[in-house]
Amino acid sequence: MKYQSRKKAIVLLADGTIFYGKAVGKEGTAFGEVCFNTGMTGYQEIFTDPSYFGQLMVATNAHIGNYGANDEEVESDSIKIAGLIVKNFSYEFSRDLADESLQEFLEKNNLLAISDVDTRALVSYIRDNGAMNALISTEIDNIDALKEKLAEVPDMNGLELASKVSTKEAYFFGNPEATYKISALDIGIKKNILRNLAQRDAYIKVFPYNATFEEMSEWGPDGYFLSNGPGDPEPLSQAIETAREIIERDLPLFGICLGHQVIALANGISTYKMHHGHRGINHPVKNLITGKGEITSQNHGFAINREETEDNSDLEITHIHLNDHTVAGIKMKNKNCFSVQYHPEASPGPNDSIYLFDQFISNMKKVKVEA
Repeated sequence: MKYQSRKKAIVLLADGTIFYGKAVGKEGTAFGEVCFNTGMTGYQEIFTDPSYFGQLMVATNAHIGNYGANDEEVESDSIKIAGLIVKNFSYEFSRDLADESLQEFLEKNNLLAISDVDTRALVSYIRDNGAMNALISTEIDNIDALKEKLAEVPDMNGLELASKVSTKEAYFFGNPEATYKISALDIGIKKNILRNLAQRDAYIKVFPYNATFEEMSEWGPDGYFLSNGPGDPEPLSQAIETAREIIERDLPLFGICLGHQVIALANGISTYKMHHGHRGINHPVKNLITGKGEITSQNHGFAINREETEDNSDLEITHIHLNDHTVAGIKMKNKNCFSVQYHPEASPGPNDSIYLFDQFISNMKKVKVEA
């Protein structure tokens, strides 16, 4: 079988460290920021999540591909990761609902993947040394040439990527006869966010990443949503200005992940690149309003400044990540605006955070009743 004579491959980190493996199928070289996800399941959703655009994904679960791929389990129209690094890649799958093997799915999307890597050692290295640029390659005859190419890859800090994954034209999602109308800013939106909003009697118009407030408000929405997405939030000047105008008018606003960071920046709160980020489906968060704990799905490499948030009289911290006490949620005290750093639409088992969509609908309902 062809996977018994696979080509040798490497993971080359920006600091020169090398890990060895073998090509899964496709051969070549792929570049990006190396990161890892601790999820035991959900690999297809991870690969198609726009928030991972431009990143080399290390799967910490030892077996990837064992349940194949299903056409419905995608978060966008294509694979968004730059490359995949795994320990054991399963060419065979054992799920009736699968439409194809993961190898076929990767080949269809032209993604380079390598296996037989000591991912336990690689993840430990990232935890100690931080996320950094890297490459995966089967073209290993000239390591020095690969190092030169890797040195030219731009750093994620300061990199604007929302424009790479956002829709080019506005489009609608859901039932046109729904009770609520929502304008959503697509800075890397996941399909399941749209599904969750539509399931709650909302009709959504999705706008490109650089849409103005005037463009988003023209069709008379009841609320506004800022999506998740990849890259550094600070270069998103138009999105920050759009959020600022929504907030000034006290219109219902909800932000997730990158949208959460944009709302913070609109309030003068700075963001920073994390050492290695939060990526997984088992991150513990405490809701400071209810006192309850939540098991959450997270995917972000940037966070908002906690001290600045605590010092801002207009903001209240609503959620805290229990592993490192970073800010996981905020709300404005005198405006109809709240946001979270994690993904309530991602339900890998627990549905602890799904109430946030209900909260957004409730906020819009109150405004409609008062009007």
